[in-house]
Formats: sequence, C-alpha cells, structure tokens
Amino acid sequence: MVSKTLKDALLNKRMLICIMTGFSSGLPLYLLIQFVPAWLRSAEVDLSTIGLINLVLFPYTWKFLWSPVMDRFVLPFFGRRRGWMFITQLALIGLMASLSLFDPSQQLSTIIIIIAGIAFFSASQDIVIDAYRRELLPDDELGAGNGLYVQAYRLSSFVPGSLAMIMAGFFPWSMAHLTIAAFMLVGLITTLLISETSKEGEAPSTLKSAVIDPFKEFFNRQGWQHAILILLFMMLYKLGDSMATALETPFFLDMGFSTVEIGSIAKISKTIGATVGTLLGGIAMIKLGINRSLWIFGGFQIVSILGYVLLSMVGYNHFILALASGFEYLGVGLGSVALIAFMAKSTNRHFTATQFALFSSLASIPRTFVSATTGYIIEAIGYTSFFMVCFVFALPGMLMLFKIAPWNPVEKKPETQS
Repeated sequence: MVSKTLKDALLNKRMLICIMTGFSSGLPLYLLIQFVPAWLRSAEVDLSTIGLINLVLFPYTWKFLWSPVMDRFVLPFFGRRRGWMFITQLALIGLMASLSLFDPSQQLSTIIIIIAGIAFFSASQDIVIDAYRRELLPDDELGAGNGLYVQAYRLSSFVPGSLAMIMAGFFPWSMAHLTIAAFMLVGLITTLLISETSKEGEAPSTLKSAVIDPFKEFFNRQGWQHAILILLFMMLYKLGDSMATALETPFFLDMGFSTVEIGSIAKISKTIGATVGTLLGGIAMIKLGINRSLWIFGGFQIVSILGYVLLSMVGYNHFILALASGFEYLGVGLGSVALIAFMAKSTNRHFTATQFALFSSLASIPRTFVSATTGYIIEAIGYTSFFMVCFVFALPGMLMLFKIAPWNPVEKKPETQS
C-alpha cells in the first residue's frame, strides 16, 4: 500500500511541472550570482564595484511589495497564473540575451540596468511559480513537489556556473550569454503546455483588497496571536543552520584547508548532502506529513550543526571536513523542504502569491541578519563556542512546534483550500 502511494505521489505530471518550473526559477538567479561576476571580472571590473552590483538583487527580498498586483490582475491570455509566468519568462529571455550585446569595460551602466531588470522579473517569476505550485499540489504532495522543485532549482546552477563558464573559455562571452538565455525556453514551453490552476472568481476584486485582504485573512484565520507565532516560527526554524553556514568558507580556511580542498571535498560533500536531504525529505513527507516532518527534520537539522563543532575541535582533517559539511547540508536540505511545504500550506488559495511571497521574504531575514553579525561573534568567542551558540539558537524554533505544528494535529478541513 505504501509503495502504491509513493508511486502515485511521485510519478505524476504535477511532479514533472515542479521540476521544470524549479529549473526556470533558479536559472536567472545563478546567472546573476555566478556567471555575471565572472564575466565582469574578466573585463577587469574592480571587485568593489562587482560587490556593490549585488545591491540590485533587492527584488528577491522585497517581492511581496508587488505580489498583490499579480494576485489581483488576470491578464487577457493564459489565465491568472500562466499569463504572468509567460510575461516574466519572455522578459527574462529578452533581457538575458541582451547581455550578449554589451561590453562591461565600456557599457557597465547599461549592464547594471539590465541586471536590475533580470532580478525584478526573476523575483516576479518566483512569485507566480510559488503560487502556481501551491495551487497545483494537494497537501499530501507538498513535500515531494517542493523537494523536486528545490532540487531542480539547484541543478539549474550548472548551466551558468559550469556549462556557460566552460563555453566562455572557447567562445566569446556573448555565446555563453545566449546559451543561458536559450535554457529559459524550458520554463516558457512548460508554461504553454500546462493547465491553469487558478479558478475564475478567485482573484481579489480590487487592488486594495489584494493588498489588505491577504494580511487580514492571515491574521484573522486563527487570531493575530497565532499569526504572529507562525511568522516568528518561519524566521526562527532555520536560524541555527543559517548562522552555522553563514561564514563556513572562512571557517574552513582557518582550519587550514586550501581553496582547492574546499572546492572539491567540501563542495562535493555539501552537494551530495543537500541533494539527498531534499529528495529524501520530499519523499518521506508523503508518509510523515508536514507536522511530523518539521519535528524529525528539524531535530536532524539541529544535530547536524554538531558536525562543525567536531571539525572546529579536530581541525585539519579531510575525512572530518567531508563528514561535517555533508552532514550539515543533509540537515539543511531536510529542513528547507519541510519549511517550504509548511509555508505553502499556510497560504490561502485566494491570496497565494502575496502570502507566499511574504512568508519566503520573512524566512530570508535571518540569513541576511546573521551574515552581518556572525563574524563579530566568532572573533569574540571562537569557532567551537560559536557553533554551540548556533545549536542553542536553533532550539526556540523547535520548541515553537508544540504550538505551531503539534505531532498529532486535530484533523480539519484545510483553510487553504477554501
């Protein structure tokens, strides 16, 4: 019976859609954070300028500000979700391809404008794909669907981060840009082939209601106190591992590992760990459900931090480096799948885009905050004590599960399906 359930939940068209849309979501981001910096540096753009260009990536954090527009307005073609997917993907293909026309050494200002446009339409694509995926998947497939989506998102990095980089060594950079843009056709073709999920009459009647009603509905659903707890939980659930991984590369270097050792041993171990965690977590959630997965995966997520404690005590050791980094990212993968599924289930079908955009933005706040503070903590107390602090900081999110996601929840009709 279990094998039949797993087969039905994994081998269906919905999972394939999650894979295709995940690839389409990840590609523009990895173009911006992996390929563009290398392209600019090859043109001898200074590092400080390249670093400042990251500021144009703000749409990924603030996308909830314009998500109500995508909830409210239904375009005259393809439907409420597919219409916006088509527009954002078409814009991305055009903007990504246009980078091939410019020279960073002479037209940097124009390139920065295009990069800002790519970031905006990429974040906008994420808004509508997140909404589409939530409406597409039944609750018992949220774990598997989101797990496959996240894994496809990560795998898309091989196009700008590997294939295009290799091409740039043999052909002009313009050919590499056009190749990356061509891979966006995966998303566009998928959009043309899939069915619309949003039903007629589900869109908010006015823009004002699209802005206000998602927040009103969320805070009124089970009371504002419970709503605040949910939002705090989304920020705290992954706080420990966000802290532990924020400055891991300097940590590895300080343990005596070379960049080659980090790029090979740690990178391979992290990739394997994250992949196994994402896929295994998604499959396991079919049987476990979201609440129990949050408990089990969250517990594993906390324990995995202790691998870095061990590495900080042992120091230079290849086996411990591989074990600790792989173990840590296995926990990261498991926790990420559970949290994304929980965020998806916490949305209301009428305001999926806005609520999901808000939740994902809130969940990213700890990483932004801890990235700016962990260095000071490490300098004050050292690595071993720091990772123990990370372990302690992971506990509040777990304790909140007693209230947010009890092990045996009371069965009721899901709010999100209303």
